[in-house]
Amino acid sequence: MREKLYLPDLSAIQLKSIVHLVESGLIRGKILIHRGLLVEAERQASEGDTLALEGVEKLAAVCRSSGIELEYIGREFDGRRLTILEEAKRRKASLITCDPITAKIASSLGVEVVYELPPPPLHIHELFSEEVMSLHLKEGLPPRVKRGSPKSWRLDEASDKAVTREEMELILAHLMKEAYTNLGVEAFLEVDKPGVKIFQLRNFRVVSTRPPFSDGFELTIVRPIMRKNLSDYNLPLKVLERLELQAEGILIAGPPGMGKSTFAQALAEHYKSLNKIVKTIESPRDLQVSEEITQYSKSASKHDELHDVLLLSRPDYTIFDEIRGPEDFDLFIDLRLAGIGMIGVIHATTPIDAIQRIANRIDIGILPSVIDTVLFMDKGEIAEIYSLEMTVKVPAGLKKEDLARPTVIVKDFITDEPKFELYVFGERSFVVPLKKVRARAEMSKPAFKISSVLHEHIPDFKIEEDGNVIRIYIPERYYRTYIRRCQNKLLKIAKRYRVSVEALPS
Repeated sequence: MREKLYLPDLSAIQLKSIVHLVESGLIRGKILIHRGLLVEAERQASEGDTLALEGVEKLAAVCRSSGIELEYIGREFDGRRLTILEEAKRRKASLITCDPITAKIASSLGVEVVYELPPPPLHIHELFSEEVMSLHLKEGLPPRVKRGSPKSWRLDEASDKAVTREEMELILAHLMKEAYTNLGVEAFLEVDKPGVKIFQLRNFRVVSTRPPFSDGFELTIVRPIMRKNLSDYNLPLKVLERLELQAEGILIAGPPGMGKSTFAQALAEHYKSLNKIVKTIESPRDLQVSEEITQYSKSASKHDELHDVLLLSRPDYTIFDEIRGPEDFDLFIDLRLAGIGMIGVIHATTPIDAIQRIANRIDIGILPSVIDTVLFMDKGEIAEIYSLEMTVKVPAGLKKEDLARPTVIVKDFITDEPKFELYVFGERSFVVPLKKVRARAEMSKPAFKISSVLHEHIPDFKIEEDGNVIRIYIPERYYRTYIRRCQNKLLKIAKRYRVSVEALPS
């Protein structure tokens, strides 16, 4: 009877899958090691990655103790996957691999495949209790989980034991195996590059990075913990009527993790319930929407392809989650000007920052045709709603009547109070806050200068003077902007005028 032959590839060596099979008594025969793998293991070790070299040493040790014959075959090769596959086919050996792509190719070539992984060190599904939003793994650090909701969360250590590189590779291999098993049904592979992998597995978004892209191997798994309906936001009737009847160029803005995508998902479902054709542009495709809503992948398509498909398929509304680079802005603007209702998700510290990111790319006169409504999210709720409209007037800050020009007025949608004006003077665009403040005559010189600095970056604040102390009350959502953009300037003003400045969240 012919002796059974086994040929492991590099992934089976690195993850010690072949070692696990020998120790479990599942291999009875001869193991063949291609010399090219030894060269590759040596190369990786010289660059600081010793997983493959440790795998070879461990395999040699368990083969000696188990009485399994180990034979080295072949010559050096260039690392091509087919070299191992061709060798396995020629020798009629079973290929042992932990790589889903290699397993599929080997099967198509008629090679017997053993696609087996050692047990995972962590069971991901067990870590995700109802309140866990995300799992964060990095080699050399204990696993951490983010618990709570966008309104209130905390970061906890799931274990006091640090995760090793080998354990992380094994966790990722199990996730990749599950993803490829369900590819196109419950899983979508968005990015698969040497340093980065991004894929969606059911309702889990998995992001993996490794050197040289990142300083270490990192694995982040995110799960949406809530699925809201539009009714859960308790929006005033005036806002609902705006969203249903008037708003067709909507920006959903806010800092990361504030519930923008959750609201976009609720809005998409609401439009679907109104018998509207709704589509999404995502990267990755992680919105939890009904099957009637088609989800397009931005990373798996080209800019022109998305443009053509969306124009020809004629959706009533398109959710763009999220707008990042220049091509994204161009696509959003083109589709909106073509008459498609667009809802864009965008990172921004303040609502006016989100508006300016669009305004800087188009003629200011058509800005309200592209954006007519801005919803600013904070801690999972809609904190501010702005509407945009165009008029011809003398802008705030100018006095002569012959300086009248097209001006975009940004209003608080609930109170109808003007908040900002955008206009062009010469070759520059200006954004002027219209917040009523104390007249200059009523303010001390340092308070006036402090107010001027704050107005450049923060739309809403209050100043009080108490002798040599100037207190600034800033809404909590703008406090980070104050620290980053205003604090150093105000400290210089305070030092110059020998006053004390206190910044307090309001």
